[in-house]
Amino acid sequence: MEAVYGLLLPFLGTTFGAACVFFLRRDLSDGIQRGLTGFAAGVMTAASIWSLLIPAIDRSAELGKWAFLPAVTGFWIGVLFLLALDHIIPHLHRSSGQPEGPSSQLRRTTMLVLAVTLHNIPEGMAVGVVCAGYLAGDAEISSLGVLALALGIAIQNFPEGAIISLPLRAEGESKLRAFAGGVLSGIVEPLGALLTILAAGLFVPALPYLLSFAAGAMLYVVVEEMIPEMSQGRHSNVGVLAFALGFSVMMVLDVALG
Repeated sequence: MEAVYGLLLPFLGTTFGAACVFFLRRDLSDGIQRGLTGFAAGVMTAASIWSLLIPAIDRSAELGKWAFLPAVTGFWIGVLFLLALDHIIPHLHRSSGQPEGPSSQLRRTTMLVLAVTLHNIPEGMAVGVVCAGYLAGDAEISSLGVLALALGIAIQNFPEGAIISLPLRAEGESKLRAFAGGVLSGIVEPLGALLTILAAGLFVPALPYLLSFAAGAMLYVVVEEMIPEMSQGRHSNVGVLAFALGFSVMMVLDVALG
């Protein structure tokens, strides 16, 4: 059941957020979008620390002073993995007029969806690897810990769903197509989680590396994309305060439920 929560909750958060396109008549203001992005960045940062890196180090305690090694190794592999995806997948960030990755003839709206899909990959992997640890009987990962991570990511996926569907609507897409774009950007999460569960089940000793891999991938997204977006323009302190709120919410969920 915990694995089902892990697979479905984040996706439902994105879906409900994307459904905002049916109820809101116009795109969100820059200030609100910065706040929502900052909140999501705070959740992802806290999840990377409490749900992923700390359990990775704790699980390697038998290495003594070298307990950090699997966490550091997996972390850097995760960072480099997202760096590689950033260079090989054409995408366009909402606040940028210049596409990233290889040159492409893809539509602007398609590249907007790909940008969100790209940073949903590590979130799905994070939930998947924590579910895998719980299913493998890891004493450091509880069922409530799985629920806390899935719930935290679902909460931050709600504004992400709105942030992708509303701009698609503003780009001229119909409400239904804009909603579908938001939903499709999140479908990679349950798929990534499922694949990670299967992979981790086959390689249980590699769990510390997989936990920290997901953390590195998520923090790459936070630093490369979300922090610049939340800090640009006037009144950037809105993004900072929202980041602190998101960090606090995820920290409370993980400590209280984990």
